[in-house]
Amino acid sequence: MNLSERQKKILHFIISFMGQHEYPPTIREIGEEVGISSTSVVNYNLAKLEEYDLIARDREVSRGLSLNRKRLAELGFLGGSNGSANGVVRSSVSPDRLVVPVLGRIAAGEPIGAIPHEAHDPEEWIEIAEGLVNVPADRLFALRVKGNSMIDASVLDGDIVILRQQETANDGEMVAAWIEGDEETTLKYLFRDGANVRLMPANPNPEYKAIVRPAERVRINGKVVSVIRVLN
Repeated sequence: MNLSERQKKILHFIISFMGQHEYPPTIREIGEEVGISSTSVVNYNLAKLEEYDLIARDREVSRGLSLNRKRLAELGFLGGSNGSANGVVRSSVSPDRLVVPVLGRIAAGEPIGAIPHEAHDPEEWIEIAEGLVNVPADRLFALRVKGNSMIDASVLDGDIVILRQQETANDGEMVAAWIEGDEETTLKYLFRDGANVRLMPANPNPEYKAIVRPAERVRINGKVVSVIRVLN
């Protein structure tokens, strides 16, 4: 496969856009991003990406693009041989940017079901500046937040948190914690309390209560290193 630089730029824009917005860009938005004024030229390059089985198109709708994520991952655009164990890759368009896998949703409120450590099958990807996180790229993954228990920590419903994959954390650090027995993952501040662990919310509303569990039932999946605000 011999993609042109323009086609690579279009592809990475689509990946980044869909990671941020959860829907594909229009032909016009793609053209504006990559500096192409002619929609026919954009369509030509999209047709090439479609020939390579990297995208699929429904020409009957304005945002009729979808990504062949398995194919992209196999070729290293979303992981694979040029990525890390987590699927993080360096953007071929902007070498100072990283494409990080979003592995699912995490509750900032009552715990909800989540599946940790499924980096082989992320639901989406988000592109971030490498300088945004001062940690090794091969330890990064992301989760989309559901709930408002961490609003005083500036983490809102729908935001994306970038985490460093690790199994330990210090008291007071914000972590994604898997609660064995509950089979749930939640986003909270971590505190140790004797034989127990307290997972503390950051919302003064009394409906948000600490989750207290025996330490052996709480497994740290990662520590939050950055928050991406998602505007609705």
